[in-house]
Amino acid sequence: MCTRFYADIDKELKPFIDEARQASFAQQMMISLSRPLIMSGEIRPTDIAAVIAPAKNGRKAVFPMQWGFSINGLKNPIVNARIESAAGKPAFRDSWYRRRCVIPASWYYEWQHFTMPDGRTRTGDKYAIQPEGSAVTWLAGLYRFEETDGFRYPVFVVLTREPSGAVSGIHDRMPVILPQSAVDGWIAPDGSPDEIAKSAVTDLVPEKAQTGSAGPGYSGMS
Repeated sequence: MCTRFYADIDKELKPFIDEARQASFAQQMMISLSRPLIMSGEIRPTDIAAVIAPAKNGRKAVFPMQWGFSINGLKNPIVNARIESAAGKPAFRDSWYRRRCVIPASWYYEWQHFTMPDGRTRTGDKYAIQPEGSAVTWLAGLYRFEETDGFRYPVFVVLTREPSGAVSGIHDRMPVILPQSAVDGWIAPDGSPDEIAKSAVTDLVPEKAQTGSAGPGYSGMS
């Protein structure tokens, strides 16, 4: 899963954050959703983040988007979508084919999960995880538009996959992380997400961060 990521405004991500803050609807989004335009530091579900997606003219741009799809019948938003099944799920099908995005991050956080003898899952150490040798973690995502009190705004989810390498000892899911060379193709509406996903980065480096808990209330979707 991916329920936290970090964006360091002092380094490679500053241009993305600055562009998102300058979007024409950024201030209205902050007012209508009662959410600050932080976009840096530790980003949590329902926060507004800087997200790469195509503009109306087809060119690559950066927009403020809120993290999480609202689903009827669920109290809390869905923040992850499984890449293996997203194309077949009503909540994600249209976005899979027409509205793909990339969330630039410094790294993402995961909590080590243990299965206890009674079958319950417990969480352990918190890890900061990023691709080896890369200053930016390019998280593959999907986006769509939702509406609150007549205001239409974009929201996103992070795609997840089975873990690889060292991450498999921490959690049974990990985000789909793209190489920088695949970012433009991923967001292109006429791109082939199945083919591009094959280039996902699997060589990741986990480092222990502060001990903590992922906390309840936010879900992935199988």
